[in-house]
Amino acid sequence: MTLRTPLDPGPALRDAALLARYLDALNLVERLHRRLLDTIKDEFERLAIRDVNPVQALLLFNLADAEVSAGELRSRGCYQGSNVSYNLRKLVDLGYLHHQRSEIDRRSVRVRLTDKGRRMRDVVARLFATQAEGIAARGILDLSSLEEIVHALRRLERYWSDRIRYIY
Repeated sequence: MTLRTPLDPGPALRDAALLARYLDALNLVERLHRRLLDTIKDEFERLAIRDVNPVQALLLFNLADAEVSAGELRSRGCYQGSNVSYNLRKLVDLGYLHHQRSEIDRRSVRVRLTDKGRRMRDVVARLFATQAEGIAARGILDLSSLEEIVHALRRLERYWSDRIRYIY
């Protein structure tokens, strides 16, 4: 018979606690993403920006000065949604993106920000800078804490990526 101390709850209880905390983390990541979109939406309402939604604004922000194809947007992590073609077409129609067919592969379209797109990117960049300053000023997170969070999230992303590629 194995004796357990109060500090060692045993494997089954440890696994249940790990699973519960993991599920909490997953729920939090999803909620944080929705909250991020809400903060962008609130800023757009304050500035009376109505033609771009928060997902499209993040796409413009992440695109920055790059010129990429739709496939590259996803592989570079600039866009995580399944409807990238719709959002790209909408942003082109609204004048936020230039698009040009590839000379090599006519099926491929490359996109880059227009001046209007860069101005929208700047709006989002200012919002993020203000948020970062607010987080620091209120003592919510400091640089060290953010580095730990980013490091942990990158490890989790790598684990999920490896699982998708069947690398255990």
